[in-house]
Amino acid sequence: MIDHIGLTVSDLPRAQAVSAARAPLGYRLLAEFPAEVSGSGAVGGFGVAPKPDLWLAAGTPNRAPVPVALRMPARELLQACQAAALRAGGRDHGAPGPRPHYHAHYYGACLLDPDAHNLEVVCHEPVPAAPGRP
Repeated sequence: MIDHIGLTVSDLPRAQAVSAARAPLGYRLLAEFPAEVSGSGAVGGFGVAPKPDLWLAAGTPNRAPVPVALRMPARELLQACQAAALRAGGRDHGAPGPRPHYHAHYYGACLLDPDAHNLEVVCHEPVPAAPGRP
């Protein structure tokens, strides 16, 4: 299942205003990150609370490649999917691991497909407790 999509736009405030027009559906700006966090331009995340699914970033508008993230229910499944995709010809673009700058439980991995589209797998579940521990 798709977790989120990221688009780079030439006019971030204007694009955010268009996305904010979906407020009657419960779709609103839920998160913002400055360029220092995103590594490129300012970013705004829209969605239905509690999690954004459309990320808009300031910059040169997208042409291929486009980033797509798929949600995984468990970290082990994420790791297996990443390994299989790399064996199938994907290029590593970020090994599986925590990404706490997004949120406390964000665990993701990225690879590039043959056209350099950034394909991410992400798990939002907390680390499972060890057997016998709460």
